Amino acid sequence: MAGIVIVGGGQAAASMAAKLRSLGYVGAVTIVGEEPVPPYQRPPLSKAYLLGDMPLDRLTLRADDWWAAQDITLRTGTRVTTIDRAAKTVRIGDEVLGYDQLALCTGATPRWLPAAIGGHLPGVHVVRTLADVDAMAPQFVAGRRLVVIGGGYIGLEAAAVARKLGLEVTLIEAAPRILGRVACAETAAAIRALHTAQGVEIIEGVGLARLLGDTAVTGAELADGRIIPADFAIVGIGVTPEAGLAQAAGLRVENGIAVDAQGRTNDPAIWAAGDCAAFPLNGRPARIESVGNAIDMGELVAANMLGAGQDYAPKAWFWSDQFDMKLQIAGLNTGYDQVVARAGEGGSAGQSFWYFRAGQLIAVDALNDPRAYMIGKRLIEAGKPVTAAQIADPATELKALMA
Repeated sequence: MAGIVIVGGGQAAASMAAKLRSLGYVGAVTIVGEEPVPPYQRPPLSKAYLLGDMPLDRLTLRADDWWAAQDITLRTGTRVTTIDRAAKTVRIGDEVLGYDQLALCTGATPRWLPAAIGGHLPGVHVVRTLADVDAMAPQFVAGRRLVVIGGGYIGLEAAAVARKLGLEVTLIEAAPRILGRVACAETAAAIRALHTAQGVEIIEGVGLARLLGDTAVTGAELADGRIIPADFAIVGIGVTPEAGLAQAAGLRVENGIAVDAQGRTNDPAIWAAGDCAAFPLNGRPARIESVGNAIDMGELVAANMLGAGQDYAPKAWFWSDQFDMKLQIAGLNTGYDQVVARAGEGGSAGQSFWYFRAGQLIAVDALNDPRAYMIGKRLIEAGKPVTAAQIADPATELKALMA
């Protein structure tokens, strides 16, 4: 029996394989991952791992002996080059591996700056894999100068780690403000103030003209002519879903590997989950780049491979650690038309920002305010009616809104 083959060695693949076994599937399960290590947690890479607060053995999702105990074949450092849908096989080098069902959990790859503007100079890094972070870690020495290109969460997290380790940090964001695509202006302002207070220089509304250097990066020239000296650079300008393998096999690709509500591609024997998968949400193909999505969608696809027939209803949650601030996000803020700010309850120094669309609560950003996050998440998932006026009123007890 050919069994189930999972392409990709990240969180979605690991969650899918574990769920298949917990649901009683006894056929062959094979994970084929390009990285030379077993599946591991990615979020700590740009935070605790880079800081040296989390060793490598704590990054891994499962102990080495767990895979053998579950009879899951883990093939690391291995790349699937082609899919033969008619024969139901994948090619790995000179080897052909058969499948009854195939799952694509290929994730996403970071966008690099073009080589024409210095994007591939030695000393320019991206943050995605263990190898990426291991390559840049020796550069994090007090007194060195770092330029971060991009004011999203990855760039801001790297900037925070660098400042904590004593580096001089300048962050460049071409858009009018940091976090422009993912957070409201109020959340961005709070995070900007945090970074500025810690000594990070943030330059907004000015694009990068090019990175400077011949044999290695030495600085950044901005569109307005300013030169920012640098000993190394980190690029955090987003990711691209890894859909090339699917596209070459004739699968539908639209903002990622297109799947139906149950995670199935246009080939009934092939599924997709995680960062690479574009599923229908509010009538449009959507991707969610988060650990929570990778786990939930991976597990749902596992169940549907075994005949569950369940549609995916994402319960979105995210987090980011920067300096002494933990940002927790519940829900998806797409299309919001109102934001309400709220101070932490009970004298807490935290704060939260509540997103509404047409009067409905759709998302919450909680900064050092776990209570607001937990209650907001429950309200959103339960679809409880709550008004902006209630949230804005300091006399409103959040817990009472759950009644």
